[in-house]
Amino acid sequence: MKTKNRNNLIAYIILISIGVFMIYPLIWLFFASFKGNQELFGKLTLLPKQFSFVPYANGWRGSGQFTYSTFYLNTLKLVVPTVVLTVLSTGVVAYGFARFSFPGKKLFFLLMISTLMLPDSVVVIPRYVAFNKFGWVDTYMPFWAPAILACYPFFIFMQIQFLRGIPRELDESAYIDGCNPFMVFVKVLFPLMKPAVFSVVIFQTLWRWNDYFNNLVYISSVKNYTLSLALKMSIDGQGSSTPWNQVLAMSFVSMIPPILLYFFAQKYFVEGITSGGVKG
Repeated sequence: MKTKNRNNLIAYIILISIGVFMIYPLIWLFFASFKGNQELFGKLTLLPKQFSFVPYANGWRGSGQFTYSTFYLNTLKLVVPTVVLTVLSTGVVAYGFARFSFPGKKLFFLLMISTLMLPDSVVVIPRYVAFNKFGWVDTYMPFWAPAILACYPFFIFMQIQFLRGIPRELDESAYIDGCNPFMVFVKVLFPLMKPAVFSVVIFQTLWRWNDYFNNLVYISSVKNYTLSLALKMSIDGQGSSTPWNQVLAMSFVSMIPPILLYFFAQKYFVEGITSGGVKG
């Protein structure tokens, strides 16, 4: 018994050490946001001389006519509809592939999976040309439209694997009770897909929230900037006298929503990833 307790203690110490090592950059970022440039680059100490929230207040005001309230709202306007539409569209497509037989099913599934092989750099120019002709450049439609059309094969495949682990007897019992295919999905299957849905929500939120390249390509007006573009603008707008404590403060503030989302939904996230990888 003593040996088992000692082994558990050693395991906990190792895990805690690894955890502290992994979150140390976040800890450093938080404390560095209270330091001035001289202290930030002149000393290696973790803790600042004094704690003052002036960098957060000044950073939030931004460097121009738009504050970080605008950039935060823009990010939410881009991310939230994209995530919701992705969950709905990819769930419906996954349901179709997992539960129905139709002509060309294997071919369509192969084509869908094959798009995973295409890197973003290959499709970014054709996408930009198409979106520009549609008049969607400098709007959030380049992000909403692919979400509406389920243009995320990774999420579709993950949910197909999860649906394959749900017994078809549940569908049959629902049909006997008078449900149509749509009601079977809404009332029976979708509630059971909660782990997979949370995985989609977390992945898509993190990808869209942290995205810089696509935002830079499709968004040109400062009034439509998201947080990633605003942070880069804060650096470019100050030149050599960049107040790095303000930039770091806004970087830390911008990380709070995705971090909270992951911690609150990590149980379902892990369950969805493991179920999608094992079942099928």
